[in-house]
Amino acid sequence: MPERPERVGVFGGTFDPIHNGHIAVSVNVKHALALDRVLLVVANRPWQKVGWRVLTDARTRLAIVEAAVEGIEGVEASSIEIDRGGDSYMADTLEDLANALSAQLYLVLGTDVAAELDTWRRVEVIRDLATLALVDRPGSVAPALPGWRVESVVVPQLAIASTDLRSRAGAGLPLDGLVPPAAVREILDRGLYAESG
Repeated sequence: MPERPERVGVFGGTFDPIHNGHIAVSVNVKHALALDRVLLVVANRPWQKVGWRVLTDARTRLAIVEAAVEGIEGVEASSIEIDRGGDSYMADTLEDLANALSAQLYLVLGTDVAAELDTWRRVEVIRDLATLALVDRPGSVAPALPGWRVESVVVPQLAIASTDLRSRAGAGLPLDGLVPPAAVREILDRGLYAESG
């Protein structure tokens, strides 16, 4: 009997910084869909955020994600978009993963982000290569996605936003309980977000 292909979740983001909400989504999607692993894909240059604000260096964000997921079985940081360089497009990432792995790919998205899929580059490639692992987000309704393979996943709702965390850090407020401890240490050691607003 042939081995089943690996089941891999792909959870892309800026992760500036990663927080406990990201971790909760990762471990709950992995469990709910019986995935072998979930890759937290750190964006190199997120095209949707260019010009909105200054981003923390991609390799620094990756190091913080690596610290955050250490010891969490089946949840891994991925540098695939950083290694490729340039703007980060999920279609390119899924193509690279499909070429490198013999795997069923599950793209982890919040319902709020899924509602904007039609604005993404080469969205038909994404639809062909991955099943959507759609996660409920407070205040948003799952969009109709005809032609897509969709698995809905309910996860604990943690109202944490990276924007708020940068502001907290800039104000000298603690991140403990909101960000994994190892990631908090990395943020403090690197002096990140000290002047964020």
